[in-house]
Amino acid sequence: MTTSPPSPGPGPGATWSRRRWLQAISATSAIAGLGLGSAAALAQVRVEITGVGATQIPVALAPFRDETATGVALSAIIRANLERSGAFRVIAVPPGLDERSVPDLAALRGQGADALVAGSATRLADGRVDVRMRLWDSVRSTELAGQGSVVLPADLRLAAHRLSDLIHEKLTGQRGVFATRIAYVLRTGRRYTLHVTDPDGEGGQIALASPEPIISPAWSPDGKRLAYVSFETQKAVVWVQDVASGSRRVLADFRGSNSAPAWSPDGRRLVATLSRDGNSQLYLINADGGGSPRRLTASAAIDTEAVWSPDGESVYFVSDRGGGPQVYRVPSGGGAVERITFQGDYNISPAISPDGGQLAYVSRQAGAFRLMLLDLASGPPLPLTDTRDDESPSFAPNGRLIVYATRSGGGDVLMTTTLDGKVKTRLLASGADMREPAWGPYGR
Repeated sequence: MTTSPPSPGPGPGATWSRRRWLQAISATSAIAGLGLGSAAALAQVRVEITGVGATQIPVALAPFRDETATGVALSAIIRANLERSGAFRVIAVPPGLDERSVPDLAALRGQGADALVAGSATRLADGRVDVRMRLWDSVRSTELAGQGSVVLPADLRLAAHRLSDLIHEKLTGQRGVFATRIAYVLRTGRRYTLHVTDPDGEGGQIALASPEPIISPAWSPDGKRLAYVSFETQKAVVWVQDVASGSRRVLADFRGSNSAPAWSPDGRRLVATLSRDGNSQLYLINADGGGSPRRLTASAAIDTEAVWSPDGESVYFVSDRGGGPQVYRVPSGGGAVERITFQGDYNISPAISPDGGQLAYVSRQAGAFRLMLLDLASGPPLPLTDTRDDESPSFAPNGRLIVYATRSGGGDVLMTTTLDGKVKTRLLASGADMREPAWGPYGR
């Protein structure tokens, strides 16, 4: 196996990439030298989109009538969502259209638009906002959808995300993921915060703040709980936290390291990496904390970074049992282990697509750590990036996007990519390092 020295901790210059793998090697050393830092304000995030998808639906989008009076540019949020998906090319339309309009769809079609989106946001006397939108098909000259809702001002961003989901589903036939959430860790100075936000990194809440590292957030299948590893007690301990209430409890605090939690699809169990019996191995733990952990793997190697297959029948994980870290698969009830990755001598951080057909992972290629995508039925792996420090891939619940962390401009940033690698979005947070993204399920 590669015997890179354990990271001295997620400080400047530390190898936060591959951190879960290194944590399995030595969780104890990973917390050395860290202390309290000053409180950090929630970083301002904006989105930068690059690349052009192979096939994109041209959609004309008009500014929503009266949206400026609400303080939230709903049409701008919808535009960013559609472009980030890689499935749409947005054509700006001058103000003047709204959901009550009778648009000249033939003229729009002549301008290259296959669809038109227009709407309004009207502040009501009680302070709430009446949000309305209509979607037309300019190719067939028909109305595809209309929707209206009255929301609190604080919910305007969520309203824009839900309208984006409606547009995505009507035009592609697949559910959008704009109203879902992501969890990630923000480091500012020596302060760590676990954030739960919209998929564009905006809005949301701080789930946990700590002067000690927080890593490996993992969503429960119902999106109500987060499991993660916190070093707040000066060792790696797995916690489970209710997202809405913030209440939390220790799930795994055994002798040695407790790390890399992964929920089963039914939410009843987790797989975690424990070193209670010596080297790091995979154990099944009941989600309610009852009973004793049951060992899933038994090797002389390091087994870690588990993820479940969507049907719950298998668990993918990383092991150096073959001489270097590779992705393997084992039945969730235990049994014969099967090697999955073969190209390259260092493959880690597996993530399985929602349909179970694709494996995203990070591979060392000519000294760079790059995001790869492997079709499990046909292969070979496809490189999705040309960056050097990719890590922690996580699929969107519709399987059309992957969020991951990488380094850019001297800092850690979060990116999303389409599955062909052609359209990427960077979530920019000034003055803060963004790490460990985990894309949540549908429902909030």
